[in-house]
Amino acid sequence: MVTVLERPVASLVRKNLPVCVLDDEPDQVELTTDHLRKAGFPVFGTSNPQEALQKIRLGACRVVIADVKMPGMDGLTLLERTLQYDPGVYVILATGYYSVDSAIEAIKRGAYDYLCKPIDYLRLEKSLDELAESFTRRSEIRQLEGKLFENLQFQGIVGRSAPMIEVFELVRKVARHYTNALITGPTGAGKELVARALHQLSPVGQERFAVCNCSAMVDTLLESQLFGHMRGSFTGATETRTGIFEYANGGAVFLDEVGETSLAMQAKLLRVIQNREIQRVGSPETKKVDIRLIAATNRDLRAEVLAGRFREDLFYRLSTIEIRVPGLTERPEDIPILVQHFLKKYGQAYGKQFQGLSRRAQIVLSHHDWPGNIRELENVISSACITANADFIDVDDLPKHLQKPHQRAAAPEENWRPLPLDEIRRLHIERVLEVCKGNRVKAANMLGIGRTSLYRFLKRANVQSPAGAA
Repeated sequence: MVTVLERPVASLVRKNLPVCVLDDEPDQVELTTDHLRKAGFPVFGTSNPQEALQKIRLGACRVVIADVKMPGMDGLTLLERTLQYDPGVYVILATGYYSVDSAIEAIKRGAYDYLCKPIDYLRLEKSLDELAESFTRRSEIRQLEGKLFENLQFQGIVGRSAPMIEVFELVRKVARHYTNALITGPTGAGKELVARALHQLSPVGQERFAVCNCSAMVDTLLESQLFGHMRGSFTGATETRTGIFEYANGGAVFLDEVGETSLAMQAKLLRVIQNREIQRVGSPETKKVDIRLIAATNRDLRAEVLAGRFREDLFYRLSTIEIRVPGLTERPEDIPILVQHFLKKYGQAYGKQFQGLSRRAQIVLSHHDWPGNIRELENVISSACITANADFIDVDDLPKHLQKPHQRAAAPEENWRPLPLDEIRRLHIERVLEVCKGNRVKAANMLGIGRTSLYRFLKRANVQSPAGAA
């Protein structure tokens, strides 16, 4: 006969689960704390709810065992405030007035378990052991995720989704050979990070990487920024200045938002690409430059070419190699690891350590549309890290617009027109009959009216049932 033995929970596992016992009866507090201490759990007991909440605020406990009926603050109120302070704390409620309805209500409001007094300590130990093992597994998973996380980074870019893997592979392939490249994608998707990765993997990766935002300046300033100028070439030019193309000679230049440039500026950029030479503003001399040019845009340049707003020859020169960076809606599986990345980044920046997001917060983030893509997600996590005071970030720590469900206004039908009620009733009954394939008995049941009333209406309105009607 084979005996199956349950694997004992290691004492070390129990020692990693600090417990707070709260009851208005000091004898009950002493009884429960003594039992749990002998079982190997670090435990703290009190009859003061405020003292228990202080322990929770300080992160000194991971489980709270609280009586439901207490003067000053009942167990459900304590549960609510505990989850506000730290949604990662588990609350077990105990009561001498047990009922199924009250247990269900407590679980709905976030309690982990609901016990009847006198407490069954075997059941309590079982619940605590399950939590202890869960915390141990989470710790192991976090360690594995930390190791995996290093493998999910590509030149500082975080991603494991199929669309991002394709981007990484394309960057690897073309990095050694490109001279001009075009990076497209929505705003906030990480186009500049891809441009930097392309540069770092290129043969000139140790040389300068100069960035210019083409949408931030008018043409005259942009020309000076890119090409440089001579002293006295225009009002305010008090000294000769080197432009970005000269500055990055031997390296790479990244032109962000190139789709915002004017046709005149596009002609000057075309000359740089074709001849690899520049001319400072106010100087007759041309200079050769050895640069790799990376341009980025959130516009559809093909459509811009057709509309006459972007030069066709420049487009084809830039798009010799085109890399499209997907938006966050196209790579939702990357959201959890991006959240982990930003939690680590801003936790270190603000001197805090976070274990993750609560389940409620995870659901909110997964349902959001992310119109601002990764930049928006980063701002959300950065803001939450500032306001959060617990180990887990909860919904209340997120920006206000994420705390409320997004409601889309229903678009009015284009063909709507006012109709008499009898006409609306007739159209509705006809549609129901179509759904029921002409079965009048089924249609009457669906409409919630008697079969005779339906027959009478059909006869009066002269409505013909579909073929095969019953």
